Amino acid sequence: MMELLENLPVLLKTFWYIAIPTSLIFAIQAVMTFSGVDSSDGLQADFDGDLEGGDSTFQLFSLRNLINFLLGFSWSGISLYNSIENSSLLIALAVIIGCLFVFVFFLIIKQVQKLEEDNSFKLENTLHQSAEVYLTIPENKSGKGKIMISINGAFHELDAMTEHVEKIASGSTVKVVKIENNNIIIVQPI
Repeated sequence: MMELLENLPVLLKTFWYIAIPTSLIFAIQAVMTFSGVDSSDGLQADFDGDLEGGDSTFQLFSLRNLINFLLGFSWSGISLYNSIENSSLLIALAVIIGCLFVFVFFLIIKQVQKLEEDNSFKLENTLHQSAEVYLTIPENKSGKGKIMISINGAFHELDAMTEHVEKIASGSTVKVVKIENNNIIIVQPI
Protein backbone atom coordinates (compact mmCIF):
# COMPACT_ATOMS: atom_id res chain seq x y z
CA MET A 1 0.00 0.00 0.00
CA MET A 2 2.78 2.41 0.92
CA GLU A 3 4.52 1.71 -2.38
CA LEU A 4 1.39 2.82 -4.25
CA LEU A 5 1.26 6.06 -2.28
CA GLU A 6 4.96 6.83 -2.78
CA ASN A 7 4.51 7.11 -6.57
CA LEU A 8 1.66 9.65 -6.34
CA PRO A 9 2.04 13.44 -6.68
CA VAL A 10 2.67 15.25 -3.37
CA LEU A 11 -0.79 16.83 -3.05
CA LEU A 12 -2.65 13.60 -3.79
CA LYS A 13 -0.31 11.70 -1.45
CA THR A 14 -1.11 14.25 1.30
CA PHE A 15 -4.85 13.76 0.80
CA TRP A 16 -4.37 9.98 1.09
CA TYR A 17 -2.20 10.29 4.22
CA ILE A 18 -5.00 12.32 5.81
CA ALA A 19 -7.86 10.13 4.51
CA ILE A 20 -6.62 6.72 5.67
CA PRO A 21 -6.15 7.37 9.43
CA THR A 22 -9.12 9.74 9.52
CA SER A 23 -11.38 7.09 8.00
CA LEU A 24 -10.17 4.51 10.52
CA ILE A 25 -10.79 6.86 13.45
CA PHE A 26 -14.23 7.76 12.02
CA ALA A 27 -15.12 4.06 11.72
CA ILE A 28 -14.06 3.44 15.33
CA GLN A 29 -16.09 6.48 16.50
CA ALA A 30 -19.13 5.27 14.55
CA VAL A 31 -18.94 1.77 16.06
CA MET A 32 -18.51 3.25 19.54
CA THR A 33 -21.42 5.64 19.05
CA PHE A 34 -23.83 3.00 17.76
CA SER A 35 -22.82 0.50 20.45
CA GLY A 36 -23.23 3.14 23.18
CA VAL A 37 -19.64 2.89 24.42
CA ASP A 38 -18.97 6.63 24.15
CA SER A 39 -22.14 7.79 25.94
CA SER A 40 -21.00 7.82 29.55
CA ASP A 41 -17.72 5.99 29.83
CA GLY A 42 -15.92 8.77 31.69
CA LEU A 43 -13.61 9.53 28.79
CA GLN A 44 -13.62 13.11 27.58
CA ALA A 45 -11.60 13.55 24.39
CA ASP A 46 -13.14 16.90 23.48
CA PHE A 47 -12.07 20.21 24.95
CA ASP A 48 -14.59 22.95 25.69
CA GLY A 49 -14.76 25.10 22.58
CA ASP A 50 -18.44 25.98 22.81
CA LEU A 51 -18.76 29.38 21.18
CA GLU A 52 -22.45 29.81 21.95
CA GLY A 53 -21.89 30.00 25.70
CA GLY A 54 -25.14 28.13 26.21
CA ASP A 55 -26.07 24.69 27.39
CA SER A 56 -25.52 23.06 24.01
CA THR A 57 -23.69 19.76 23.71
CA PHE A 58 -22.31 20.74 20.28
CA GLN A 59 -18.75 22.02 20.50
CA LEU A 60 -17.16 23.68 17.50
CA PHE A 61 -13.62 22.61 18.39
CA SER A 62 -13.78 18.92 19.22
CA LEU A 63 -12.02 15.74 18.16
CA ARG A 64 -15.21 14.52 16.47
CA ASN A 65 -15.57 17.72 14.43
CA LEU A 66 -11.88 17.61 13.49
CA ILE A 67 -12.37 14.06 12.21
CA ASN A 68 -15.51 15.13 10.30
CA PHE A 69 -13.65 18.06 8.72
CA LEU A 70 -10.61 15.97 7.77
CA LEU A 71 -12.86 13.23 6.37
CA GLY A 72 -14.66 15.69 4.07
CA PHE A 73 -11.43 17.53 3.22
CA SER A 74 -9.35 14.49 2.34
CA TRP A 75 -11.91 12.44 0.45
CA SER A 76 -13.15 15.42 -1.58
CA GLY A 77 -9.51 16.22 -2.41
CA ILE A 78 -8.96 12.65 -3.57
CA SER A 79 -12.23 12.55 -5.52
CA LEU A 80 -11.72 15.89 -7.28
CA TYR A 81 -7.95 15.63 -7.86
CA ASN A 82 -8.24 14.54 -11.51
CA SER A 83 -11.11 16.96 -12.23
CA ILE A 84 -9.54 20.20 -10.95
CA GLU A 85 -6.10 21.14 -12.30
CA ASN A 86 -5.52 24.20 -10.07
CA SER A 87 -4.09 23.07 -6.69
CA SER A 88 -5.22 26.20 -4.83
CA LEU A 89 -8.78 25.82 -6.09
CA LEU A 90 -8.76 22.11 -5.18
CA ILE A 91 -7.55 22.82 -1.63
CA ALA A 92 -10.08 25.66 -1.19
CA LEU A 93 -12.91 23.43 -2.40
CA ALA A 94 -11.76 20.61 -0.12
CA VAL A 95 -11.74 23.03 2.86
CA ILE A 96 -15.28 24.17 1.99
CA ILE A 97 -16.49 20.56 1.72
CA GLY A 98 -14.78 19.74 5.04
CA CYS A 99 -16.63 22.65 6.67
CA LEU A 100 -19.88 21.40 5.11
CA PHE A 101 -19.27 17.99 6.72
CA VAL A 102 -19.02 19.69 10.13
CA PHE A 103 -22.17 21.75 9.42
CA VAL A 104 -24.16 18.67 8.32
CA PHE A 105 -23.00 16.86 11.46
CA PHE A 106 -24.20 19.86 13.50
CA LEU A 107 -27.64 19.67 11.84
CA ILE A 108 -27.86 15.94 12.51
CA ILE A 109 -26.97 16.45 16.20
CA LYS A 110 -29.64 19.17 16.50
CA GLN A 111 -32.27 16.79 15.09
CA VAL A 112 -31.17 13.99 17.43
CA GLN A 113 -31.37 16.36 20.43
CA LYS A 114 -35.01 17.03 19.58
CA LEU A 115 -35.65 13.33 20.19
CA GLU A 116 -34.11 13.48 23.64
CA GLU A 117 -36.49 12.90 26.55
CA ASP A 118 -35.99 14.33 30.02
CA ASN A 119 -37.20 11.78 32.57
CA SER A 120 -35.57 13.38 35.58
CA PHE A 121 -37.86 13.73 38.57
CA LYS A 122 -39.09 17.23 39.28
CA LEU A 123 -41.32 17.98 42.25
CA GLU A 124 -43.42 20.32 40.07
CA ASN A 125 -44.55 17.29 38.03
CA THR A 126 -46.52 16.03 41.05
CA LEU A 127 -48.98 18.97 40.97
CA HIS A 128 -52.60 17.92 40.34
CA GLN A 129 -51.60 14.23 40.31
CA SER A 130 -53.24 11.59 42.44
CA ALA A 131 -51.27 9.50 44.92
CA GLU A 132 -51.77 6.89 47.61
CA VAL A 133 -51.10 7.67 51.27
CA TYR A 134 -48.28 5.42 52.49
CA LEU A 135 -48.01 6.72 56.07
CA THR A 136 -50.92 8.54 57.72
CA ILE A 137 -50.85 12.30 57.15
CA PRO A 138 -51.75 14.33 60.30
CA GLU A 139 -54.45 17.03 60.04
CA ASN A 140 -53.93 20.81 59.64
CA LYS A 141 -50.23 20.65 58.75
CA SER A 142 -49.44 19.34 62.25
CA GLY A 143 -46.97 16.82 60.88
CA LYS A 144 -45.80 14.95 57.82
CA GLY A 145 -46.92 11.69 56.36
CA LYS A 146 -45.80 9.92 53.22
CA ILE A 147 -47.36 9.35 49.83
CA MET A 148 -46.52 7.04 46.93
CA ILE A 149 -46.87 8.76 43.57
CA SER A 150 -46.11 7.62 40.04
CA ILE A 151 -44.39 10.18 37.81
CA ASN A 152 -43.14 9.24 34.32
CA GLY A 153 -43.67 5.56 35.10
CA ALA A 154 -41.54 5.57 38.27
CA PHE A 155 -42.88 5.44 41.85
CA HIS A 156 -41.64 7.98 44.38
CA GLU A 157 -42.13 8.04 48.13
CA LEU A 158 -42.48 11.67 49.22
CA ASP A 159 -43.22 13.55 52.43
CA ALA A 160 -46.64 15.17 52.42
CA MET A 161 -48.83 17.41 54.58
CA THR A 162 -52.48 18.39 54.43
CA GLU A 163 -54.55 21.47 55.29
CA HIS A 164 -57.56 19.19 55.75
CA VAL A 165 -59.24 19.21 59.21
CA GLU A 166 -58.99 15.42 59.56
CA LYS A 167 -56.01 13.13 59.27
CA ILE A 168 -55.72 11.15 56.05
CA ALA A 169 -55.37 7.44 56.73
CA SER A 170 -52.88 5.12 55.12
CA GLY A 171 -54.20 3.62 51.87
CA SER A 172 -56.36 6.67 51.02
CA THR A 173 -56.18 8.33 47.63
CA VAL A 174 -55.16 11.99 47.61
CA LYS A 175 -54.51 14.74 45.11
CA VAL A 176 -51.46 17.02 45.19
CA VAL A 177 -52.82 20.59 45.38
CA LYS A 178 -49.68 22.68 45.92
CA ILE A 179 -46.01 22.69 46.76
CA GLU A 180 -44.75 24.98 49.54
CA ASN A 181 -41.16 26.14 50.00
CA ASN A 182 -40.11 24.06 46.95
CA ASN A 183 -40.09 20.86 48.99
CA ILE A 184 -43.34 20.37 50.97
CA ILE A 185 -46.19 18.66 49.12
CA ILE A 186 -49.69 19.63 50.22
CA VAL A 187 -52.43 17.10 49.47
CA GLN A 188 -56.16 16.80 49.91
CA PRO A 189 -58.34 13.68 50.00
CA ILE A 190 -60.21 12.72 46.86
